Amino acid sequence: MPAEVLPEALRFSPRILFLCRAPEKTEAALRGEPMSLSEARPLRDDVSTDEITPLPILSHYDEKLGRYPYTGFEAAGRRPIGAGAVAGAGIEVVVAGKRYGKGSSREHSPAAEKLAGVRLVIAESFERIYRQNADNIGLFTSTDLGLADRIAAGEAIPVDELAAGRDALAATLLERGGLLRFGQSFLRDICPATEAGDGAPRTLFEKILARHVLDTPLTSPAPSPGDGAFVRADWRFIHEYYTGMAAHMLHASLGPSLSLHEPASIVVFEDHTSYVEESPAHVRGGLVPNVRRMVDAQRAFVAAHGLRAHRTLTEDEAARDDGGNVAGISHAMMAERYALPGQVVVGTDSHTPHSGALGCVAFGVGTTDMANAFVTGAVRLTVPVSLQVRLDGRLAEGVTAKDLVLHLLALPFFRDGGGIGKVFEFVGEAVTAMSTDERATLTNMTAELGGFTGIVAPDAETVRFLRERRGIDFVLQPWMRSDEGARHVHAIRVDCAAVPPMVAAPGDPGNGLALADVPAPVHIDIAYGGSCTAGKREDFDHYHAVLRWAADRGLRVAPGVQLYLQFGTTAVRDHCIAAGYLDAFERVGARILQPSCGACGNCGPGGSASPEQVTVSAINRNFPGRGGPGSVWLASPPTVAASAIAGELMSFAQLRARHP
Repeated sequence: MPAEVLPEALRFSPRILFLCRAPEKTEAALRGEPMSLSEARPLRDDVSTDEITPLPILSHYDEKLGRYPYTGFEAAGRRPIGAGAVAGAGIEVVVAGKRYGKGSSREHSPAAEKLAGVRLVIAESFERIYRQNADNIGLFTSTDLGLADRIAAGEAIPVDELAAGRDALAATLLERGGLLRFGQSFLRDICPATEAGDGAPRTLFEKILARHVLDTPLTSPAPSPGDGAFVRADWRFIHEYYTGMAAHMLHASLGPSLSLHEPASIVVFEDHTSYVEESPAHVRGGLVPNVRRMVDAQRAFVAAHGLRAHRTLTEDEAARDDGGNVAGISHAMMAERYALPGQVVVGTDSHTPHSGALGCVAFGVGTTDMANAFVTGAVRLTVPVSLQVRLDGRLAEGVTAKDLVLHLLALPFFRDGGGIGKVFEFVGEAVTAMSTDERATLTNMTAELGGFTGIVAPDAETVRFLRERRGIDFVLQPWMRSDEGARHVHAIRVDCAAVPPMVAAPGDPGNGLALADVPAPVHIDIAYGGSCTAGKREDFDHYHAVLRWAADRGLRVAPGVQLYLQFGTTAVRDHCIAAGYLDAFERVGARILQPSCGACGNCGPGGSASPEQVTVSAINRNFPGRGGPGSVWLASPPTVAASAIAGELMSFAQLRARHP
């Protein structure tokens, strides 16, 4: 397919959709009422991909997506944008506030916008993956809010102005209409760059990047921060919400007889949808057949290319399984079975940084990036800068890495977007003392902090983890650490001994506060322990410690509360069975679920069914609609378990005090 070259300037419809804090303003914009930027303010900040394309909509991966952009958008408790509204109104330009596109790496969001007719999104700032996904499909993004009034006045905007401030690679992609349009032309004959350095101290990220960067006609073999680059990944992985879309793109661009680059390094996961029959959103919306077709599309792609695949099972299938099925949530599986220190791992999910706990560079990409990587082996990135998070001291008893991340998320620096697109390097006494499972909570939730990835330098704990979990005797190499004096653009220090049990109030993971500061008792209907963030072995050690204590005292899950515990992988399930944990779980009345993303993706038990329901959850994000229509409080595994017994938000220490 020849690359499309755009004209020097573009005209847009003057009918602009402002995403405002006041829903009536957004409704007025949809009706076509003239509105200036000053009249539209204040704009909604933190518009997440869960709001742009609610998760149940992801069962569509073609032109149907164009009916659904912004159907989850909330303002003042209302959802002012219905299905088909954007396309019906002829909207080409959308304007919003800070941190647009937070959350999931789903390319469905910019794809839905573009398919609805949107050509330009203007926001005060963008999350990295959303913006890269938009670049890849030729959807313009700009942080110049002044463009709104100029477009409304009928002015044509120069293309180089729309691409202002972007790296040369991003600008080229936009000018040529997206990544797949020219990837085959420019990325057929590429090779690793010769590792070079100027002798300056380097971070661990910079060292790994230098070992994986590719020399292409479009990019430098020694890129600097802010430059576009391509790298060769040791592992590429994808799951069922993206594979059908990727296959659709590839077949449309290259035909059905395409070949994949090094298919042995591709891993495919079916990890989100095994409980779809119990998802209220999918059942009520009539979306279960769509999900089945989406899953079938992935299985067909796997079979056609002979790819390595893992599939989570329904409860009936698990009951018939002889134990030979090895499966689970993709991120946890990558850490348990594939990723190694010093490698590069890419996946179609924002929580891919999970594996950074092992000392590798792991980052999320969108569907077009992965489709291109499937056939060329080249993975696009904009070279990030690094910041250092120094975790001094030790966490108090009962305080976990999840509490620590919720504390970080509540800091003004991160709430204001200070971490967007950066590498988070976690160091300090508290990190050294953490298990790899706990380190993975830190790197996993780098996504919520806005980061490109999170990384912990491999050490003796990493070697122990690899030997215990994978039977690998890994030998650390001297280069696998940041050099003394390596440059970090910012440093954050946390006195870990002062971090209390934390929660995040509904609406955003950044709504953190100390549990002791919650102003009034918060009664709950649902408690959920699971997900990639909180379905690991050590997380289940925490659930068990609380629930066995409760069971030994004759306590059960509070009346009217449902407690769900969902293993992250089959290995975690097998650990719990071998350790005898299931007895305590059953005695308190918990429902035990087979491995799957489940409620975290609003696709299984543990999600709310009505707006009145209140959930306390150990998952990683609580954007509107993320876990159903109800309210979701985020908390650590021990707090989730203790709250289930108490019937209200409560730490394990508070529960023990209530039942001396």
